[in-house]
Amino acid sequence: MLRLSKLRYGFPIGLFLFFFLDGSLSKVFSNQMFSYPYTMVSYLVVLWLVCAAFFEGTIAIPLIPWAIAMGVIFDLYYTGIFGIFIAIFPLIIMLTRTLIRALPQTFLMNLLIFFIDITVVATLSYIGNSIIHQASLTASEFLLYSLAPTLAYNLAMFVILYFPIQALYGRLR
Repeated sequence: MLRLSKLRYGFPIGLFLFFFLDGSLSKVFSNQMFSYPYTMVSYLVVLWLVCAAFFEGTIAIPLIPWAIAMGVIFDLYYTGIFGIFIAIFPLIIMLTRTLIRALPQTFLMNLLIFFIDITVVATLSYIGNSIIHQASLTASEFLLYSLAPTLAYNLAMFVILYFPIQALYGRLR
């Protein structure tokens, strides 16, 4: 029933807002996020998509098509490598929906699901970039210098934005 809901317009607006916030925050805080050897990657788009899966309730949001579309835009705009995030974003939605059915819906369980999602996104992105020789880190360097800071940043953003996004979805239904 997405067509009868305010989410029809609110979801895409939020998705594109978080898409541009990803790049804007990375640009503004580039000295802090990309200080050698550490790299923090902002995945606010994943946060918005995952929160949509958490809060959609009885309103079925077509998240897979939106994830594919955002993967195309994300690949073209941020990575320049067509195909990595087109595959990763829908996989994350499927994984999230599977975990939502298996785990109780509480803040801490949703934090755990988001932790798993960010780990999968970052790892698959690293593997994809390694296959095409765009990543020069070893696996241990990736874990220490990229995955750990990325998890810390994105989990902090989840804690900060979870309840405001939940309230927004409540108002848009």
